[in-house]
Amino acid sequence: MLVSFDQCQLLIPSVPDTLGIVNTRHEEFASAAADAQNTAVDGRTARWQSHREERRAELIRQARKAVHRLGSDASMEDIAGAAGTSKSVFYRYFGDKAGLQQAMGEVVLGQMQRRMQEAAQLAQTPREGLFAMVSAYLQMAESSPHVYAFITRLTPGEASAQDAIAASGALGNFFEQITEMIATPMREYLGEEKEAVLVYWPTAAIGLVRNAGEMWLGSPAGGAKPDQETMAAQITDWLCLGIAPALKTST
Repeated sequence: MLVSFDQCQLLIPSVPDTLGIVNTRHEEFASAAADAQNTAVDGRTARWQSHREERRAELIRQARKAVHRLGSDASMEDIAGAAGTSKSVFYRYFGDKAGLQQAMGEVVLGQMQRRMQEAAQLAQTPREGLFAMVSAYLQMAESSPHVYAFITRLTPGEASAQDAIAASGALGNFFEQITEMIATPMREYLGEEKEAVLVYWPTAAIGLVRNAGEMWLGSPAGGAKPDQETMAAQITDWLCLGIAPALKTST
């Protein structure tokens, strides 16, 4: 390395050393600029993602209101019109009507699951827990039957099946979670030796609750239709006792 001294004997960098200092500072500046640019890009990406999620949530809320008012057979065009936008916006965010049903189902069924869980936690016995969950399920379905039908049934012409449980991860996950919610207190009450019962009975119970509940939900109002509390009590009796008490015994 070439070095020289001025009159005060101070070390003066040679030309190659000076260039090295300049190059090092340039590289540091470039690296800092790149980091700043990446941070800015990440920030814009995060803001855009947040905006998209907020917009998607708002579209789901608007669609839910539209279906509640217009009915479960409302078209994407009807839903978009009620939301004050175009159906192309809904297609961009959800892909198709089945995608909107899936997205709305995740929200509605999530709320229903939390309500059922909260109700069950206040129960003192497994039977009280069953009644609480059945009652909460019927209450939420009855509060907006159009929305319930929209998220649990695919519209005619859609791929897969008429029942969205065959295509909807949201609905399938919902019933899996409810099955476990039913099985947990029953397992504590019956003990592990009744595991064979607990493997099959909760799934069968879900089928009974869903089918009976949906039939009740679709029945016309009138004197023959029980109110929500009576229907919840009746379903709970069927789950716990079957129909034996209603059968006439021969003498």
